[in-house]
Amino acid sequence: MAALVPLTESPPTAETLTERVTAILQRDILSGTLAPDSKLRIQALAARLDIGTTPIREGLSRLASQGLVQAIGQRGFRVASVSRADLEDITRTRTLIEVEALRLSMARGDDLWEAGIVASLHRMRKFTARGTGRFREGVADFDAVHKAFHTALIAACGSQRLLDLHSALYDQAYRYRRVMMTRFERPGQLDDEHQILADLTLARDSTRATAKLADHLASTLAIVYPPTNKAKEERTHAHVVQGDRRRRAVGRARH
Repeated sequence: MAALVPLTESPPTAETLTERVTAILQRDILSGTLAPDSKLRIQALAARLDIGTTPIREGLSRLASQGLVQAIGQRGFRVASVSRADLEDITRTRTLIEVEALRLSMARGDDLWEAGIVASLHRMRKFTARGTGRFREGVADFDAVHKAFHTALIAACGSQRLLDLHSALYDQAYRYRRVMMTRFERPGQLDDEHQILADLTLARDSTRATAKLADHLASTLAIVYPPTNKAKEERTHAHVVQGDRRRRAVGRARH
């Protein structure tokens, strides 16, 4: 019998490296490790991640298409800014896409789709039942189950493009939701909102369900940027930016 030749691990492909860069930078932007408006220097990122400059550039280009990074002409890239106007734009576009996707899902959804909504709502309730402190500390963990619920609502729409746009816009709003969720004194308040939305959807009440979804999406803007006080709005904007800078400093200290 011929001797067995030991298997060797294949070197990562350029596509694999680009996907890795994209995932790491996306995580760092959404978590605030990379603060809004901070410059993304390709050579520095390549050294930090121990990856060549080509996958770094490709990854940044992908994040630019997702709205998380901005290209600065020929001068490179920076993390996308945060502002009331940006959140208004995200909210307006999400509403157009998700209301239509929800309408289609209610028209086409089957028992499996309904079960997915019920299961995702249950996971969210289990999370918030752990208490206010954990809710505030585990924003990223909560956001995963929150996104799963919103995705479950529109999962039967029959359009992968609508689902992809929903996912990208949801992620773009994450930095604002971090601020919003620190302002909830009672986590069950969110459970109640989502329960109503789920009940209307499962009842196939298209008019009320789509109206409720539009109101729900607008709530982030109303909480993060209250319309009544410009000075407070400016402080909120500073809070978003400064909070991300503090997280970035902590991340550097840990390394």
